[in-house]
Amino acid sequence: MKTKTLFLIFILCFVLKTSVFAGDLTPGQIVKKASYASLYQGDDLKGKMSIQIKDRLGRKRSRLLNMMRKNTPGTDDQKYFVFFLRPADVKKMVFMVLKSGELKKDDDRWLYLPGLDLVKRIAASDKRTSFAGSDFLYEDISGRNPEEDSHFMDDETDKLYVVKSVPKEKKTVEFEYYKAYIDKKTFIPLKVEYFKKNDRLYRRITAKKIDLIKAQKDGKEVFYPTVTVSLAEDLDTKSVSEMSLGSIKYNSGIKDRFFSERFLRKPPRMILR
Repeated sequence: MKTKTLFLIFILCFVLKTSVFAGDLTPGQIVKKASYASLYQGDDLKGKMSIQIKDRLGRKRSRLLNMMRKNTPGTDDQKYFVFFLRPADVKKMVFMVLKSGELKKDDDRWLYLPGLDLVKRIAASDKRTSFAGSDFLYEDISGRNPEEDSHFMDDETDKLYVVKSVPKEKKTVEFEYYKAYIDKKTFIPLKVEYFKKNDRLYRRITAKKIDLIKAQKDGKEVFYPTVTVSLAEDLDTKSVSEMSLGSIKYNSGIKDRFFSERFLRKPPRMILR
């Protein structure tokens, strides 16, 4: 009888930790709202992205690029187009993603290498590799599908949800789990920490600055909270990359046709400016 009572108490505590802490929201719902706040606001977005990379010896490199993103109405599908401006060795390189919101369907990802005039398909297994030599990964840019992980409430404060996410297919990633510190007001993840075996923290992404970006939606003025400065840290190599996003414009009417192989070699004028 005592054993049964202890078991019931354990189950009750687990249920409380995974649901009641978040009020009416489950951990999975919180993560989905955070994914939307980070990646899906507006109908589309374009801006100028700067990446500053510093290695453990203090040596610095930089990347400057233009990017645009468009949502597919009624789905979780998205399209991304990134055009590199500097430095010279990556100038005119293009990274394009046709992102699927379906868990069992891989994203389509391409790189155009102008020096070789080569269009290269990026395998799904490569999405957790370095983006443009920085500490950000390809998956950081276009996002991770929340359905790829199981989510649990780890902690909650007056201002934050802390959600622990464990990959369902561990062979596809290099981490054991990650924790997201999600702002309750905006649902923007303020910090994401990645752990390997034995709870070893090895990677961290931090939102350093969040701005309200004014836009028009259905003839009305709206404001989108947007991470404009973020920091990616590799705690093993001591390398750090800071990404800044400027000249941001939401809902500018980006055309679907721009996200095609044709425009890899000849990008649309709106992303060249």
